[in-house]
Amino acid sequence: MKCRTEVICSVYILFHFGGYFQTIFVSINFAGKMKLIRFGAFNKEQPGVCIDGVNYDVSEYVKDYDEAFFREDGLTSLSSVLKTDIKKLPIVEKGTRIGSPVARPSKIVCIGMNYADHAREINIPVPAEPVLFMKATTALNGPFDSIILPKDSVKTDWEIELAVVIGKEASYIKEEDAMNYVAGYAILNDVSEREYQLERGGTWDKGKGCNTFAPMGPWLVTKEEINNPHELRLWLTLNGQSMQDSNTSNLIFNIPFLIAYISRFMTLLPGDIVSTGTPAGVGTGRNPKVFLKEGDCLEMEIEGLGTSMQVVKGYGNNAEGLIQNA
Repeated sequence: MKCRTEVICSVYILFHFGGYFQTIFVSINFAGKMKLIRFGAFNKEQPGVCIDGVNYDVSEYVKDYDEAFFREDGLTSLSSVLKTDIKKLPIVEKGTRIGSPVARPSKIVCIGMNYADHAREINIPVPAEPVLFMKATTALNGPFDSIILPKDSVKTDWEIELAVVIGKEASYIKEEDAMNYVAGYAILNDVSEREYQLERGGTWDKGKGCNTFAPMGPWLVTKEEINNPHELRLWLTLNGQSMQDSNTSNLIFNIPFLIAYISRFMTLLPGDIVSTGTPAGVGTGRNPKVFLKEGDCLEMEIEGLGTSMQVVKGYGNNAEGLIQNA
C-alpha cells in the first residue's frame, strides 16, 4: 500500500475585518513535514516525529521504528494517529539526545565506489557491478553523538552518504518495482578506518564496523516527501572547511538498481539500511592525506534530510556512554 505521510491540523485564526474580529476555522495540511525521529539515552530511544521543527513523542502509539513497525505498515498507522491525535502528543524537551531514526536493523548494506570521482581519487577502477560490503549494526549511532576513534587508530576517515531504509521484505525483486520497497531516506556517515580497511588483509568490513562508525539522521524522511532522491545535494565539512560537495545525480548505480541487485544475493528485511556510497573528498583521497583526530568536528547535510554533526573523541573518552570496542 502506498502511504503518503501527511498531517492535517485544524486551528482557529483570529482575523480583523471591517472593524470587527472574526474567528474562522482553518484546516492546515502538513503534507511533507513529518519526519521520524528517535530520542533519549543510547539504547533506550523512544519513537517520535518532527513537525515544523518541533519534536513530538509518539511512544504511546509506536513501540519503535524497527522491523515489526515497517513490516506491519506502521507508517500508515502513524499517519492516521497524527491526523486525529496530534494535539495530544507530548512535546520532547529541547536538548534531549536524538538517536538514529531507526532501531538497530538486521543489517546495514553499503555500496563501495558508487561515485566515479571517489573511485578515481583512491585509484580504484570504476566497478562494472556494485561493490557490496556490510557494516556492523553495532556501529549505528545518533547524528550528533561523538565518533570514538578505535584503539590505536591513525587513519579514521569520513564519508557522507544517502541511506535508504527498506520498508518491506525484498528478495529477487525487479528493478522497476524496487521503489515500492523503500520506506524513506536519511543521512549516514560511513566512518572508515583506512588502515583496517585497506592494509590489514581480507575484506573491508574490519575498517567499517567499529562502534560509533555509522552516525545516522537526524530524521528518516519518508520517500513521498522527496521528489527525486537522485537530485539531492550532499556536502560535508571538517572543522568548517569544505571536504565533500556533490549531488546524488552522480551515483553510478541508482537506488532501484541497487535494491534489486542486492535482493539477488540476500533478503532485505523491513528496517534494513542500504547506504548508497560517497562522492570524492574523503581524507584518504587527498594529497597529503587527512585523517580524523580528537577534537575534530564534522558537519554534513543532504538536501531535504537535515543536518548532522559529530565531534571526534579519542579511545577511552566516552562520557556519553556509547559502546566502545574492547
